Amino acid sequence: MINIRPICESDKTEFITLAQEFYSTDAVLKKIPQNHHELTFSELMRSSDYAVCYMFEYGSKIAGYSLLAKTFSQEAGGQVLWIEEIYIRSEYRSKGIGKKFFEFLDSELKPQFKRFRLEVEDYNTSAIRLYEKLGFSRLEYVQYIKDFS
Repeated sequence: MINIRPICESDKTEFITLAQEFYSTDAVLKKIPQNHHELTFSELMRSSDYAVCYMFEYGSKIAGYSLLAKTFSQEAGGQVLWIEEIYIRSEYRSKGIGKKFFEFLDSELKPQFKRFRLEVEDYNTSAIRLYEKLGFSRLEYVQYIKDFS
């Protein structure tokens, strides 16, 4: 009933719609321009060197997606997989999709990486409970960004 699969070219419209939905939620600090979704999709189709995406299907319907980014960390002693975005449409939440996705990460991707890393807003207590149940621990880092136009 739940299927997790790599994104493909035919998912473009659905991916962009899902990303727009995600960036309209309070799970993100600010909306991003439409062309960022299109640039992300183009990068996903170009190569899996830096980013990969998985689509979540529930039955025959697209229920969500996850965008993952790859980096190297001296602190971790190797490759780190950043779980950049996880979005599950509201009507598909609490159906085991998130849990199944993390099981997929552990079984399929864990051997390639030294660490999985993600961010979550403090108010998102249900996600925090899930992440802690799955073995994630809180980092006390304060992060900064510097955007370039």
